[in-house]
Amino acid sequence: MTLRPAPLRLLPLFGLPEILPGCDLAGLIAGAARAEGIPLANRIVVVCQKIVSKAEGRLVPLAEVEPSPLAREIGAEHGRDPRQVEVVLRESRRIVRRGRGVLITETHHGFVCANAGVDLSNAPGPDVAVLLPVDPDASARRLADALATPAGPTPVVISDTFGRPWREGLVDVALGSAGLAPIRDDRGTLDRAGRELQVTQPATADQLAAAAGLLMWKSAGVPVVVVEGFPIEGDGSVREALLRDADTDLFR
Repeated sequence: MTLRPAPLRLLPLFGLPEILPGCDLAGLIAGAARAEGIPLANRIVVVCQKIVSKAEGRLVPLAEVEPSPLAREIGAEHGRDPRQVEVVLRESRRIVRRGRGVLITETHHGFVCANAGVDLSNAPGPDVAVLLPVDPDASARRLADALATPAGPTPVVISDTFGRPWREGLVDVALGSAGLAPIRDDRGTLDRAGRELQVTQPATADQLAAAAGLLMWKSAGVPVVVVEGFPIEGDGSVREALLRDADTDLFR
């Protein structure tokens, strides 16, 4: 019998205030959902990294940063603010590539991205750098636990926009998840022609982040999207499920 996927609905969540360090982010999300008449039970909530980082106080005023000699060298070479470069270096495990004004690093989490995810856009002040959460999976777990009710669970995906090798443009990917399997293992199942699938493992959390990203324009003020209709199965963390081990990575 051919399985037919159910329709999905993506619901942008409006009405969230400016997020400040130490605020009850889960409470604000739940309150905004009630005001919009959007139930959260048995639905997936995709939350952009920026508001999670703000709530967790992952903010660094550049005025307080003293650049290292390496940061000054890179800044001069690429026309970058050496204070921002210094923050990027502090958030990085290693520099993967630099050139043409671009700094690609591997963060301490294991993400490979531009500027270690350090961003100055939509920051709570001029020259304030917003850093990635220390542990995005743990952040997602706290939100999922706080949003769950007797009516059902509310899995959470924390997303951020990443560039990609070989392709232009940005796509939202999952930095953290809780309450759902970040990757679906279809190996061993059959395709429509009866052939056994050998390597098919859709990155569910990334797909949800990318879908929600269609509504999360930086200028739209939509940092949270509720996904209805997606089957909630399994559990797991992005760090364990989606970050490829160096032993199996042909590009390192």
